[in-house]
Amino acid sequence: MDPIKDFQSSTENILAFLKSEMQKIRSNRPSPGLIEDVKVDAYGDAMTVNQLATINIVPPRDLVISPWDKSILPNIEKAISQNNSGLSVSTDGAIIRVTLPSLTEERRDELAKLVKSLAEENRIKMRLERDKAQKIINTFPEDQKFKQKDELQKRVDKFNEEVDCLVKEKIGELDE
Repeated sequence: MDPIKDFQSSTENILAFLKSEMQKIRSNRPSPGLIEDVKVDAYGDAMTVNQLATINIVPPRDLVISPWDKSILPNIEKAISQNNSGLSVSTDGAIIRVTLPSLTEERRDELAKLVKSLAEENRIKMRLERDKAQKIINTFPEDQKFKQKDELQKRVDKFNEEVDCLVKEKIGELDE
């Protein structure tokens, strides 16, 4: 059992989760992540928008949804309207246009706090994984222990740098 590899694998999963959660946070930049997981009643089942349509970005603030089956167009429009307050949703022929309004300063601040708290929650998850790895490393012989702890710390530092970068990038998007 290699605690460093286990830690690395766990932190990669934590980072992937954090990235996906940050995509769902609305910024001034349109992203398919804002609506792709919205549940739509279609064909007697709850399906996500990305299972029913293609989502394209039309700069500066629009998303265009093209359903593969035009008969579910009203269902998709209704689901997005109910799920994402603040987004302007309209049907334009065979497509749905979702427009993001500009963020207010107050809303930007709220979203920045949300981004930072999400980052901190995931840092806590990483620390728990680090503690698990340290417990295993502490059972190693003394000569291996130092080298393993040093390697673990390098990976912790790298994880924190990546989280800081994600936070900085998302807050930059919010300020655009």
